[in-house]
Amino acid sequence: MAMKRNQAAIYRKVPSFLRQMREKAGLTQRELAAKIGQPQWWVHRGEIGSRRVDIAEFIEICRGCRVDPAAALIELSQRNR
Repeated sequence: MAMKRNQAAIYRKVPSFLRQMREKAGLTQRELAAKIGQPQWWVHRGEIGSRRVDIAEFIEICRGCRVDPAAALIELSQRNR
C-alpha cells in the first residue's frame, strides 16, 4: 500500500518545524493565522500534520513569522539528512 505523502519520512519533521518557527517568532496560532489570512484551525492542522502544507503555504507561514523562506527551507532540509 502506498504511503500518504504527509506520512513519508521526509515530511515528518515539517509540522514540528512549523510550530517551532511560530513559537520562536512569539506568535500564537491565532496571531499567525490572522497575519496570513487563514483560520486558526488551518495553522493547527499544519502543525500537527493532519494536513499537508505545500510550498506556497510554507512561504506564507515563514513570512508571517518574519523568517526568510529560503533560509527556513535550508534549515529544514538539513534536519532531514
